[in-house]
Amino acid sequence: MRVHCLQHVPFEGLGAIAPWLESAGHTISRSLLSESPELPSLDSVDSLIIMGGPMSVNDEDAYPWLVQEKRWIREAMRLRKPVLGICLGAQLIASASGSRVYPSPVKEIGWFPIHGIPSDDDSVFRFPPEMKAFHWHGETFDLPRGATRIARSAECENQAFQLGDSIIGLQFHLETTPESARAMVENCREELIPSRCVQTEAEILSAGPDEFESINGVMAAILAFLFP
Repeated sequence: MRVHCLQHVPFEGLGAIAPWLESAGHTISRSLLSESPELPSLDSVDSLIIMGGPMSVNDEDAYPWLVQEKRWIREAMRLRKPVLGICLGAQLIASASGSRVYPSPVKEIGWFPIHGIPSDDDSVFRFPPEMKAFHWHGETFDLPRGATRIARSAECENQAFQLGDSIIGLQFHLETTPESARAMVENCREELIPSRCVQTEAEILSAGPDEFESINGVMAAILAFLFP
């Protein structure tokens, strides 16, 4: 399968996703939109992964390429290509679907629990009843029409959703590795104003191998679900 990654800034890449895709025999191509707004023909893409970034989906004046990106995502979904959106990527899916994206009551930055929502439908991805995930987001969205909420947290009702059988949006980062966590801290350190839902740099970087192995394992399950 030809998997195309929409990357918005250099420091928010695929992380643990890339080795999983490569080991499964998929090919990876990338667009780094902060450097070039050009997007490939959808004929050359089988599936799509949309990464995070510090901008908002509503920042079209500052980042005019967001208009074209949303249009491209909307067409990919219309063509029923598998799509995974992470953080900003999930918000872009919601926006491309016509849903509102807006500031959350609180920012969530750091390691905080999410809760999977039970389902008897085998076509819906199921998260564990509770797991700790890595977060870095200050916005949320209304659930796209027809979407199923698949995870929530105490502070954010729409932590994850599934649209049809081949589109998943995540507000949190399960692809994070120790290296990518450090890169996010180094590039977005000004956001780390400690509060109830914002951890300090030391707290974020104190996560051990078990935390990364846990979130990367759930990401692997999502990838196997979307990109069999």
